[in-house]
Amino acid sequence: MHLDLQDRVIVLTGAASGIGLACLKAFAAEGCTVIAADIDRARLDLAVAAAGGRVVAQVADVTDPTQVQALVDRAVEEFGRLDVMFNNAGGAFPTPTETQRIEDYRRIIALNLDSVYYGIHAALPVMLAQGHGCILSTTSGAGLNAVDGLAVYGAAKAGVISLMKSVATEFGGRGIRANTLSPGAMDTPGLRAWLETFPDGPARYGRQIPSGRLGTGEDIAQTALFLASDAAAYINGVVIPVDGAIHARLASPHIE
Repeated sequence: MHLDLQDRVIVLTGAASGIGLACLKAFAAEGCTVIAADIDRARLDLAVAAAGGRVVAQVADVTDPTQVQALVDRAVEEFGRLDVMFNNAGGAFPTPTETQRIEDYRRIIALNLDSVYYGIHAALPVMLAQGHGCILSTTSGAGLNAVDGLAVYGAAKAGVISLMKSVATEFGGRGIRANTLSPGAMDTPGLRAWLETFPDGPARYGRQIPSGRLGTGEDIAQTALFLASDAAAYINGVVIPVDGAIHARLASPHIE
């Protein structure tokens, strides 16, 4: 399938590592112009160098609406339009709910939900004026089902799903598509380091996933490319679990 993403203008947050870096490389390889945003300047510079193509770096704290607005402004001022707003930045901080501090609660909501709203709020006027636009956001399996220690994170990610559905239904008739990607257990450095503290940890964990392995950033990136393309023109307001069928499985007591 030819996705024909050449010359699309994209703002991608959380672009310096993990899923964001994989998506950055994938969009760059398709000939897109990408404004790659991250809070970590050193890692962002390395990511942009690794991606090649037409990629520009901009340091941004997505919990600050003025900095998110600046990303969209740069797209319009330098490249004349904004085709895709990809709200990918986020992060989990596992904590038992009963010991969660209020300041941590606010930090998690700001990073995982408020930031997405800021991206939508900044992108919509531009996209509506153009008559077209694609908004993508990254959520989590914790936003679909409960995960111990991630109550606040899960609530924020569930909020992202609801917000994106509302955008799709409110603005779909005006050329806007809004879809959400829900990664499963991804083979990130952090997860792998934790799994390797157990005998045969990564392989054992992977075998419990119906598809038999951990996910990769490239799995998410390929889905994002499709959703950003005209091939997905009639896909709007959905959340797509890219999780090897974890979400499809009925949870039940498990005995080792």
